[in-house]
Amino acid sequence: MRTTRTVPARPVLLTALALTAAGSLLLTPHTAGAAPEPPVTREGPAPDERAARSPESTADRALTTPERPATSDPGRGYPREQVLTPDPVNPADKSIRLGLTPYHAIAPKLNALQRLGDRVSVEVAGRSAGGHRLYLVTVTAPESARQARAQERMRQLIENAPASAAKSREIRAGYKAPVFFNNNIHGNEWEGTDASLKLIERLATANDARTRDLLAHSRLYFNITANPDGRIAGTRANAGGFDMNRDFVTASQPEVRVMRQIEIDKQPAVMLDLHGYVNGTLIEPTTPPHGENYEYDLFLKNSYANALGMEAAVNGLGYTSARDGVEPAQIPFRDLEEGWDDWPPIFTPQYAAFHGTVAAHTIEIPLQVNNEAYDSLPVAELRRRSAINVDVAGAALRATLDFVQRQRTSLVADQIEVFRRGAAGAAQVPVSEETVPGVPGIGPEDVYTTNFPRAYVIPADGTGAQRSATAAARLVDHLIANDVRVARATHDFRLGGQRYARGSYVVDMHQPKRGLANVLLADGRDISDKVSVMYDISGWSLGRLWGATVRPVPSGSLAGVALRTVGEAAHVGRVAPRGDLRLRLDDPREVAALNSLLQKGVPVRRAADGSAIVPASARAKAAAAARTYDVVFDATRLTGTTELRRLRVAAAVTPGELFALREMNFEVTPVSTGVLNAGFDWSTADVLFVSAGLDHAALNPAARTALDAFLSSGHGLVGRGATGAALNAAAGPLAAKAVEGNPDANGVVRMVNAGGPVTAGAPDHGFVYAPMWFTDLGPGVRVDRSYAGGNPLVSGHWRALEDGSGGPADAAGRPAVVSGPGAVLFGTEPLFRDHPKGEFAQVARALFTVAPADTRYR
Repeated sequence: MRTTRTVPARPVLLTALALTAAGSLLLTPHTAGAAPEPPVTREGPAPDERAARSPESTADRALTTPERPATSDPGRGYPREQVLTPDPVNPADKSIRLGLTPYHAIAPKLNALQRLGDRVSVEVAGRSAGGHRLYLVTVTAPESARQARAQERMRQLIENAPASAAKSREIRAGYKAPVFFNNNIHGNEWEGTDASLKLIERLATANDARTRDLLAHSRLYFNITANPDGRIAGTRANAGGFDMNRDFVTASQPEVRVMRQIEIDKQPAVMLDLHGYVNGTLIEPTTPPHGENYEYDLFLKNSYANALGMEAAVNGLGYTSARDGVEPAQIPFRDLEEGWDDWPPIFTPQYAAFHGTVAAHTIEIPLQVNNEAYDSLPVAELRRRSAINVDVAGAALRATLDFVQRQRTSLVADQIEVFRRGAAGAAQVPVSEETVPGVPGIGPEDVYTTNFPRAYVIPADGTGAQRSATAAARLVDHLIANDVRVARATHDFRLGGQRYARGSYVVDMHQPKRGLANVLLADGRDISDKVSVMYDISGWSLGRLWGATVRPVPSGSLAGVALRTVGEAAHVGRVAPRGDLRLRLDDPREVAALNSLLQKGVPVRRAADGSAIVPASARAKAAAAARTYDVVFDATRLTGTTELRRLRVAAAVTPGELFALREMNFEVTPVSTGVLNAGFDWSTADVLFVSAGLDHAALNPAARTALDAFLSSGHGLVGRGATGAALNAAAGPLAAKAVEGNPDANGVVRMVNAGGPVTAGAPDHGFVYAPMWFTDLGPGVRVDRSYAGGNPLVSGHWRALEDGSGGPADAAGRPAVVSGPGAVLFGTEPLFRDHPKGEFAQVARALFTVAPADTRYR
């Protein structure tokens, strides 16, 4: 477990903090006496070393859930009550042991809360990967339909015409500040849900003047449990095996798409994401590095002020280390040097900032009740801890409401300013003690800004620049789903010295959510020299990793470009009218289309470059696949060399990899050391993919013999990372020595593709986490992909180890993907968290490459 380092606290100003509805207290916030240990959880095998085994239905549900979950009509008045059908009682719900609210009790509780008056509304915002309802509760003073429409009009004005909104007296006087409380995104961090239910009940019935004023001037939104699957099962992840607080760039999971839509539709100015467990309670804002695409001066100003109030409220509960085991609360920005950063937009509060949230916090409540504590501690002790945690979470919630009540006008004004800067193309304001008064201790280590380009262009297919029309369409749809504005050229045009065809997409960076557009499309930054350690991934770029060509335009005017704003990408799927057909396998949708044809018995052959050749006789089935997967079947005279058959993949992999394989329509059977030791029927598999949870040395003799026989009989092995390389070394056919780099290194790297069936058509960039390369290659081992020379890291964090080894200089020019008869090994992360879409096809091509020639689908 990675730890952060405490340092002398930055100076703290005495601040008047409202502690209760009735009064306030002048005090100096405490500095934590113990270093927190952030629960860093990488994508990898579970703690018990088992590979991912989520049911196929979870992937089906995640992939088929609408991109934009249904939300209620913004013009409807409040309350919006409904009677929820109760779920069956589940005595195995892990919440029960802690004395907390089990999932099956939530619907009845929400029904009862709605009956208390006219302030509480409940909507079903979507369903989880496991099929459970996701409840969004709104608490506000009643509104007529006319009043609700006025609120929506003001909300839209704030985003779409921020310069006008800044001058609006109506907004200043009457706009209800939106506040979002997100609970239980990690399923085994339970207590935020119970604290929110208690607060909702109090707000539903309290009749004091402060409560009435609060609800007259704000809307409070509660995502009661963002992860009901994990709440029930006592797991961090959802039923699909995903840590959803790492998924906001990709939004592969239905729960994350629901949270994204709440951010878009409700546009909260303030949000809390309730987690556990760090003792003392950890309250963001964070340590450096800070996301360079935020309007960080506005974010820090408000987040720090709210953090001081929450700290005072938590400490004011009176819990002590000696009596209760509770340390004083801490604020990483003030109390820690590094290790708890807000650099990547994968976390809920950091993602929220791009939708206008100017005070956003992860709150880590103090006393551990999950994992080993859940199983080892007596029930009485677990319940004592949970009760304290609910109390602490409640204090943070109530303090935030006090903050919103005091600062509503300035919070809304700062949200307007975020959008105004984006729409105007204004420069960011670097943080300093002058630009962010009231936040002491700001130094050069806190200053992160970027230069936004004037625009991005995603060229239309046919310009000679676009690798994949399918990838471009998916990227455009993803940008639009994130509320990034995209336009399409109605005529050929010239921009930034380049000519582009009609139909090319343009992202004008003079838009309210330019920060989100840039965070998704830009290369990012190499921050290896800024801090010694990062909390999670440090580099991401849809422009580099999703397989579409994306060109930044640094400066210039768009005045001469004929553009039309689009609500979705144009469909690109088509089939050539005559002759045999060629399907490029450069994109996961193309692989999915191929597998659908193979499943239907279409005879498909593989060309030398790895593409698929479909006979003219299957044109009708190809046309159906083109429509379903939005892919292109071109005419070809190639005949192909090898017959492709439907593969059955035995996979010891991470949850993200299992999800990606199923996304590409492979038939996958999850396996692990335990599964093989229990007796696995290898006749049900054609190839083996290993990256996690399969240890050759831990197999019993029968399992080891069966696995060795499978591999020696010509069935192929695809290995990724240290686990895959270790299995190859123990039992596989490939003569290659794996060299592990810094295990904490991650990011976007420049790659050199050698062509051939595995990496032909792959992007010239890849993603790494714990990068690996290969040496001592034996005869017949082919280098398919290498790290580029010099420093291959484009964006992310990759340092050498203390002994000087394992850094990017050691990896430069080294083989990253190697293959030979019967095996392919990856030192990169081509399926990481279902994210680098442009890399997926390499794994698919590898599986087809190593499949035995006599494979038959049975």
